[in-house]
Amino acid sequence: MDRPTFPTVAVVGLGTMGTGIAEVLACSGREVIGIDTDENAARRAVAALEASTARAVERGRITERERRDALARFRAFGDLQAAAEADLVVEVVPEDYGLKHRVITALDGIVKPSAVIATGTNALSVTRLAADSARPERVLGMHFFNPAPAMRLVEIVSSVLTSPEAVAAVTDLVHDLGKEPVAVGDRPGFVADGLLFGYLNQAAAMYESRYATREDIDAAMRLGCGLPMGPLALLDLIGVDTARTVLEAMYAESRDRLHAPAPILGQLSAAGLTGRKAGRGFYTYEAPGSSAVVPDDLTPRAGGTSGTPREVRSVGVAGSGTMASGIAEVFAKAGYDVVLAARSEEKAEKARARIASSLERSVRKGRMTEEARDAALARITPAGSLSALADVDLAVEAVAEDLEVKKGLFAALDGMCKPGAVLATTTSSLPVVACARATSRPQDVIGMHFFNPAPAMKLVEVVRTVLTSDDVHATVREVCGRIRKHPVDCGDRAGFIVNALLFPYLNNAVKMVQEHYASMDDVDTAMKLGGGYPMGPFELLDVVGLDVSLAIERVLHREFREPGLAPAPLLEHLVAAGCLGRKTGRGFREYAGR
Repeated sequence: MDRPTFPTVAVVGLGTMGTGIAEVLACSGREVIGIDTDENAARRAVAALEASTARAVERGRITERERRDALARFRAFGDLQAAAEADLVVEVVPEDYGLKHRVITALDGIVKPSAVIATGTNALSVTRLAADSARPERVLGMHFFNPAPAMRLVEIVSSVLTSPEAVAAVTDLVHDLGKEPVAVGDRPGFVADGLLFGYLNQAAAMYESRYATREDIDAAMRLGCGLPMGPLALLDLIGVDTARTVLEAMYAESRDRLHAPAPILGQLSAAGLTGRKAGRGFYTYEAPGSSAVVPDDLTPRAGGTSGTPREVRSVGVAGSGTMASGIAEVFAKAGYDVVLAARSEEKAEKARARIASSLERSVRKGRMTEEARDAALARITPAGSLSALADVDLAVEAVAEDLEVKKGLFAALDGMCKPGAVLATTTSSLPVVACARATSRPQDVIGMHFFNPAPAMKLVEVVRTVLTSDDVHATVREVCGRIRKHPVDCGDRAGFIVNALLFPYLNNAVKMVQEHYASMDDVDTAMKLGGGYPMGPFELLDVVGLDVSLAIERVLHREFREPGLAPAPLLEHLVAAGCLGRKTGRGFREYAGR
């Protein structure tokens, strides 16, 4: 049979999402019937469409004629009977099963036999909603992302009851709207939210445990992962109550404790502190609906660290790999005298040559002058022995991520560095306190977790142990400011902030593919287009290295003992086969030229 083109579409529910979907459909040339029993909602929808399309004209995206035509194609009604002439009905009423059930079953007696009914749910069972309909084969999920006019991803959710023709027709429509359709099966959260909300829940639990401040958690994920928003700010945008509803649905199906809503989500919801829409959630906002954050009782005070910073004039970097070279470059560009100590003179000179190449690239790209390049390189002294670090004020260890190797290095630094020198480890997942206990001065040891590539990445996780002194903590935070990095404070536990939130998300993506729920390409597309991630999880895993990722996931699982943190068998199998990502030419994908 011919696939319907859906020339007339009804949108039931004219909240923010429904209004956005109506705009997309009207601008595509379709007749749009907006339906909401709340007259105020219908008026707000018309006003929002007028304002949004006016902005589109100002930005040159559409002409004034196209704007007028689109507005003329939208009609608002207060009765579901208006859907009688629609070829497709998109239901986006609030995320409540009873309400959605009533709408969909009522539509059975209203719409024409050929019409398709799409639910916009992101948490409820599409199969259950379809089964309760008189025509389950014509009911499916059509999950847009907010704001619908801007977000390109649409998840098309089919149940075991959905006809292939209905799925194909809706897929064609999504393509025609200029969106990217991803076909998924029916389970709570689908792909994007299924991965996103587990991560958001862990961030809420991390904040609730007072492991880190809301500001540091959000800054860490923005600066460490390149995300457009931090997780707690995103929860406020989505709605704390909405997030809790999605997580409840996910937990009901998975029984994974990582999906059990963090208690703070329930507490905030019960108190009416549901995020931006209420004017307060994890943060406090200028007014309900505002995006402007205002200070409150939890806002950190400027210069709130205790302790008196020690003077740091010279810095030693122990190591000769990419990370060590990058860190040395950062300190040298900031004006510090740097001793780059490797296991041999040859390795140290190679590391310095790597820095010289990096600085030269910066000159070519206009990021620094030749004079600044020469001055930075002149501040770096290569050395083939740790003894060269005897007089530095700050020694930064950047060797292999092996605890015994690091402990041995700290024992050596303890015997060589002068009294009062700060000793820092760049570990991303190992216990800092173990390095501290390898010395006779554990109060002088702290974590400084730089991110790769160190010259470009702004984040440094500053990791205090229970033994680290206040002045050492104050020293490292002051140094971070001088080298133009953003420090975030966290305690000494596996993964710190970034890896503790990032790698469970990556692991869950692997499980999703392992269970044949979605393809790698669809998962990567969903997270880039639906979540604003700079890379999809499988792209990122191949860049990081599957062996490195597996090692971090094992550390997290060993520390927290959560069954849901157990590494996915597929990841373990690929590592065992030597498929480690881009560096070996094959990981989750194959790469040419290796």
